Amino acid sequence: QVQLVESGGGLVQPGGSLRLSCAASGTILSIGVMGWYRQAPGKQRELVAVISRLGGTNYKDSAKGRFTISRDNAKNTVYLQMNSLKPEDTAVYYCNVQAGGRPYWGQGSQVTVSS
Repeated sequence: QVQLVESGGGLVQPGGSLRLSCAASGTILSIGVMGWYRQAPGKQRELVAVISRLGGTNYKDSAKGRFTISRDNAKNTVYLQMNSLKPEDTAVYYCNVQAGGRPYWGQGSQVTVSS
């Protein structure tokens, strides 16, 4: 089993920055792709960014140029640096880790962008 613990959410003004972290622990045989998804009220969960074990990345179009995903394989941790935040970025952000052939989800972190 793999446990994911997220941190770093909160309230920020438009144009501000936040950094999310997600640390994996437990019986970890092999971690593959790590990523961040988000779900706004009344909307479906959507992909924000993913990163492969070797560092290849892919982003939702609206995140390109503002968000940066990174990972530390030694710490089994994935990060999401979010800059130039907009009110439409408000959502619960979930980390996702592929390990041992199955997906695991974090508990969710609320990100609210408001003045």
